[in-house]
Parts: sequence; structure tokens; C-alpha cells
Amino acid sequence: MSGQAIQDWQQASSEALEQALGSLLERLEARERGDDVAAPAQLEDQDSQPNALDQLIGRFGLTTFERDLLLLCAGCELDARFGDLVAGQHARRSGDVRIADPSRMPTFSLALAMLDDGHWSALAPDAVLRRARLIHLEPGSSLASRPLAIEEAVLHGLTGRPQLDERLRPYVRQVMAPPALTAGQERAVERQIELWGQVESGRPAAVQLLGSDAPAARAAFAAACHRVGLSPFMLDLHALPRDGAEREEVFDLWARDAVLGDFALAAELHDLAPGSGGATTARLLIERLPGFLVLTGEAPLAGTDRPLARVELAPPSTGEQHGLWTAALGTRAESLNGQLDRLVQQFTLSPPAIREIAGATPESAGADGLWRACRNHARGGLDDLAQRIEAVAGWDELVLPAAQLRVLRQVATHVRQRARVYEQWGFADHGSRGLGISALFAGTSGTGKTMAAEVLARELELDLYRIDLSATVSKYIGETEKNLRRIFDAAEASGAILLFDEADALFGKRSEVKDSHDRYANLEISYLLQRIEAYRGLAILTTNLKRNLDEAFTRRLRFILQFPHPGPDERAEIWRRIFPPRTPVDGLDAAKLARLSITGGHIKSIALHAAVLAADEDSSVAMRHVLQASHAEYAKLGKALSDGEVRGWV
Repeated sequence: MSGQAIQDWQQASSEALEQALGSLLERLEARERGDDVAAPAQLEDQDSQPNALDQLIGRFGLTTFERDLLLLCAGCELDARFGDLVAGQHARRSGDVRIADPSRMPTFSLALAMLDDGHWSALAPDAVLRRARLIHLEPGSSLASRPLAIEEAVLHGLTGRPQLDERLRPYVRQVMAPPALTAGQERAVERQIELWGQVESGRPAAVQLLGSDAPAARAAFAAACHRVGLSPFMLDLHALPRDGAEREEVFDLWARDAVLGDFALAAELHDLAPGSGGATTARLLIERLPGFLVLTGEAPLAGTDRPLARVELAPPSTGEQHGLWTAALGTRAESLNGQLDRLVQQFTLSPPAIREIAGATPESAGADGLWRACRNHARGGLDDLAQRIEAVAGWDELVLPAAQLRVLRQVATHVRQRARVYEQWGFADHGSRGLGISALFAGTSGTGKTMAAEVLARELELDLYRIDLSATVSKYIGETEKNLRRIFDAAEASGAILLFDEADALFGKRSEVKDSHDRYANLEISYLLQRIEAYRGLAILTTNLKRNLDEAFTRRLRFILQFPHPGPDERAEIWRRIFPPRTPVDGLDAAKLARLSITGGHIKSIALHAAVLAADEDSSVAMRHVLQASHAEYAKLGKALSDGEVRGWV
């Protein structure tokens, strides 16, 4: 509502409450004097401006007696004359009018005597006054003699100034409508408003806002509320009480306040796997909260009794992001010399994030500074889910056959040009399936798979995260999918390079479905492939045993790169490059060292060990140090050096 509309509502509500209290007081005083008392006004005969009292009566379906009982409790809070009447009634009923300070709060038995059309059922636990927490009972010896009091939030609501109950503040917080929306958010807002108009069984439709960008979903929810005059609040699911009774109280209080104040509630859901706690909580919210409810998250929820409408929240297009960056940077955008296109093609950021980064990055930082700021911001929660690897290796350090190097450079080209081909040239017009760039690096340990990923990350100036699939896969149904979803959701904004180590843990030969665990295992594999195919960044999977992988999976990968065991020429080249330029060396013979039939990983281990031995002697690294280090490395492998391998070393 506008400011003037709010003022009009508050004035009409205050006047209606004052008039209703005056009418009730007049009837009670007449009865006190023994005069004839007019029948209370029938609820359906009331003719006044829209106000909080009439809205409360209509929405909660109060009877005439329930309305008057609520007004009596309100009057005792607002007008001393009501307290005087109640105190006098208590004194007379006790038989001792000399009581100086009898209770000034009504009891139910007193209300039955003072008000018309009284009925005992009005105070039943499942009747509206107590069930909706409009009134509460103070401590007392019996139900009929316990003092009754109006809830503070209800009293505020009757005056036209609804307030959130203090007991709800640890669990919900109000959110503000955003200053601007993307086209995808606008469509989501319009659809939410349309669905809220579809009332079934007295309840507006519950909505699930599907999308991986939580801030964007919150903004779309808040904007929809603002346009229809609702106050938007977010529920913190993690803060909800574990005790069932306490949680039910939170739900009851919210259901009441939502009616009194035209409040709407949203909750962010992340774990919706079958049988998970998130799915159970989501269904509980849908069942218990009858008002305007929006659930946000990436995974659809199924199997709810209350109709649940799904609304897709599309991320901002590259064109929209370009416009947001241009507006946020102002005249600075022109000085970036076209680098803004590269930024937009790589990072998918929300409007608030774009404005924050643009405002916090000094103009002197240029395009490189903006790129670094976007990388830092887009990491989000990925650092908590995977190991970030600092990409320091370059092309010069990577020793591979020419054919493998060509494929690696093709991978980098695909990542670099994907936005032009997908967006500008139209390959993304028919959906995202198959547009993800995926590569399988196969080879024994130490052949350079991780180093190759580092080289790509450094070349593309992207973050590299290693995900240990053996730790991600869980024996519990639905847990693996949940873990993978969290990783991909966190990575989407940055398009980081994801390195899935030990792909065999999940990508083995699909098993015959014999039980539910087999079925869910195959579903997890399909889910990972689906996310990889749609992932806007580069996903690399590594395996030591390519033959263990299902051919159906390998067909869906864009690149498959075999890392061979290095031959003598490759090993010699690795030995020439393995020692940093600052390391003092003396008489190292790469050709002789290449006789060791080991991988680059073992060569690196031997070189480091040899350097430590030389440093301890305060000398240059010589063949004798490498020989000693080689004996130690072979011992780890359970092997012994042959005379032919080390002949002529020292």
C-alpha cells in the first residue's frame, strides 16, 4: 500500500475499533444499571470503511460472542472503564464488594454472564480464539476462572498497525523489494501474482520458485509481495525449534500474524532428496501455513497434499548482464576496451552483486581488477565444498605428446569461445543440454592429469576446484545427489573449472537394478551427467582405469584425453624442466636420469628429495643426490633400482 493508503487504513481501523468498543461499553453499562439492552449488532449488518476489525472477524470467522469477548479483552487493555466494570463484576460475584483491587481482567465465566449469546465451545482448545492465538489464558485454578487476555500482536492489528509477534523474530526477518529486476525475475513476479489469485479451500496457492540463484529468488518474491500489498518475510529453517510443540507454536503465531498483517513467507530449501529432512520440513510448511507461501530452491518438490505450483526463475541473459554492468560502471565501462564482454560471458552474477563489485573496485584496477573481484565474489560457498587449487603450472611445464597438447588447447578454445558460439551464434536457442564442456583425463597416477587442469585454469584465468568423488559418493539414498547439487549450484556463478578426481567411484559400469540402492545409484550417475552437460563451465573427470567406465558415459563427454606413461624422450624433458631456475645443479644428465621408467609425479618427488639433500650439505644438486632420492622413491613403490637404470650416474 502507498503511504496515504496506509494512513487511511490506520484511521479507519482506529475509528472502527473505537466505535465497537463504545457500543460494547454502552451495552455493558446499561446492563449494569438494569436498563433494557439492545441486541448486539449482527456481524453481517456492519456497514463501514474497510478496517482491521472487520477483516479479522471475516478472516477468522468469529461469532458475535467471540467478537464481543475479544473486544472485552481489548477494552480492558485500552479503556479503564472496562477494567472498572470487570472489577465490579468480580467483586459482586465473590460476595465481597469491599475488595480494594479485584482483578481487572475478565474470566470466561464472567464473559458468559456479561455478554450475549455466550457458548462454552468458544474457549475450546480447537476453537478459533485459542487455536489462532487471538487470546491467551493467564494462570489460574480452573478453566472458567482463569483470566483472559488479548494477544499483544492482535491488539496492534486491531488498531491498523500490525506488528510481528516478538516470539517470531528469531525465526523470520523482513526483506525489502529490489530497486530493479531482470526479465526473468519480472516473469517470475507476474506468475506468482497470477497464482496467488487462485484460491482453493480458502488458501492461496503455494508456490515453488525454482532457480539456483537464492538472492534473485528472494528479490522476485519480495517484488511480487510489494505489488499486491503484502509484507515479505524470510523464514530461517535452521533456526526453527527442534521440539515439536515449540515448532507448532511458531507455525500458529505466523499463521495468525500473516492474516492480521497481510504477511507473506518464503523459505529457502536446499536438500529435497526423497526422505530427507528438507523435504519433510517443506511438506510441513505447505500443510501448516495456509497463507501466502513461497519455497525457493533448485530441486522440485513432489508429493504434496496441497497444490504446489512451480515457477521457473531464469538467470539474467548475457545481454541483461551487460546492461547491468554498463549501468553500474557508468562512464568507466567505455574505458574497458571491450573487456566487459569477456566478463559477462564468464560470470553469471545477480544485479546486487554486479552493483557491489562495480562500486567496490577502483577505476584504476581496470578490467583485470574487475575480473579478480568477480572471481572472488563468485566463489561463494564453493570453498567449503571442494579444494581450490592454485593454478601455477604453465604450458612450458607440461610435457606431453603433441597430439595431447593439441587436444588441451582445443579444450581452452572451447571454453574461451563458448559464449560467442552459444549466445551470439544461436547454439543455445534449443536448450542447455549438451552445451556443457566436459573432458575425461585418463592415465595412471603421476602422468600429469592434475597439472593439465592447472594449465587450463591458468590459461583461462579461472578458479580450479578439485572434488573427490570417492568422498562425495554416499551409501545413503539421495545423499550423493544432494552433495553434487550443492557443488554445481555453488559453481554456476563463476563457471569455475571442476576437477572430479577418481571418477571410477561413480562412473563405473552401471549395475543391474536388483534393489532400491541400485536404482538410486544409477539415478545419481544420470544426475551428475545431466548437470555436467548443462554446466556453463568446464568439468574435468579423471580416472586411472578408463576401461572401468561405461561406454554410454564416455560418449556424452566432449573430450577424452589419454595421458600415456612418459617414454624416454618425455622423461628426459621432464628432468630438464623439473628443477626451478634458481636451484643450483651440478652435472645432472637428463638422458641418464630418463632411464628410470617412472611418471612425472615420481620424478617431481625425487627432484624435491634430492634438493633437500643437497641443501642440507650446502651444495648444488648432483647425480649422487638424485640417486639417493631415487632409492627412497623406489622403496616407497616396493621396487629396487636395477644396475642398468643407474649405471654411470656417479
